[in-house]
Amino acid sequence: MKVAIRNQLHSNKDQYFKNIKEKLKKNGIILKNELKNLLHLCQTSSDVELARKVIYRYHEQNGITALHNFKFGPLFMRLCYELDLERPAVELIKDQNLHGFFSDSTSFHILMTMLFKKGHFESALEVLVEMKKQGIPFNKETYLLAVAICYKLDSPESSKITVRLLEEAQLKGDTVPLRAYCFAVATALKQNDVAQAKFYCSQIMRTENKLYNNLKVLVQLRSGLLKEVINTLEAAVEVDIPPFVKRTEFSEQVLTAVREKMEENPDLSVKLGNIYTRLQTSGRITMCTLEDMLFQIPSSKKTTAKLLNQKQLGYQSANPLWSNLLLE
Repeated sequence: MKVAIRNQLHSNKDQYFKNIKEKLKKNGIILKNELKNLLHLCQTSSDVELARKVIYRYHEQNGITALHNFKFGPLFMRLCYELDLERPAVELIKDQNLHGFFSDSTSFHILMTMLFKKGHFESALEVLVEMKKQGIPFNKETYLLAVAICYKLDSPESSKITVRLLEEAQLKGDTVPLRAYCFAVATALKQNDVAQAKFYCSQIMRTENKLYNNLKVLVQLRSGLLKEVINTLEAAVEVDIPPFVKRTEFSEQVLTAVREKMEENPDLSVKLGNIYTRLQTSGRITMCTLEDMLFQIPSSKKTTAKLLNQKQLGYQSANPLWSNLLLE
């Protein structure tokens, strides 16, 4: 639709914008299609500034009732995302004068993703808090983004937020994606909370998952269960898997941590050496770090691009592309 509107009105864009400005000046009624077309035509920060004024006028004239037929929130947020304009996006989504304009989770998700990509994790968390304050229901995409943000913040407070979020999700019966629990395990380990990491590991049902197995080894290692670490790695090597089934890979980073700890026990160190050789021979050691794995799109999507770290995501649909993580 965006391309069609731009093609249709491109030659008359200046005149279209001029007419809109005239309407604002005369306090004229802003129609739904006028705002929609304006948002599709915006290509610069000055265009977005005009759109911002029109949004306020439209919302003032129509209120929440006019938003039932069409949600402008995601359209405006995608525009800010594409033009790399976080400031107006944050300002508008927090402004109480626009209460109800951003009444959908997608608007908040797009903004949090933009802030995440820029490394503005504190701001992304503030948007999450605003989302909760406005009573927008959380879904599995929200939980995934939230725990990813907390993982990046890597502080005792963000770790507590992860705990509260997942506890609330469990109480409400909300679906939490596997990857969110993996982030929670990694966050707990970074905060040296091994007991919490073990608990989140127990919540993961799909134990054939590569990321899970690497996290499991780290949790066992940090718990001082060196024999269990050997058993886990040995079981992965000895399991009889058909050639067409992808085998579990272990991160060199994880295996290095295991090797350093095993030096305390010569017998286990020798066993690890043998296991390592077999893993290496079968091509089951990857140079991907644990963080690489956390942000990797499932292989079923046939791409090695890392989500949330990508330069261009191009929000062209209602569901942000990082939701591919939920397919695992």
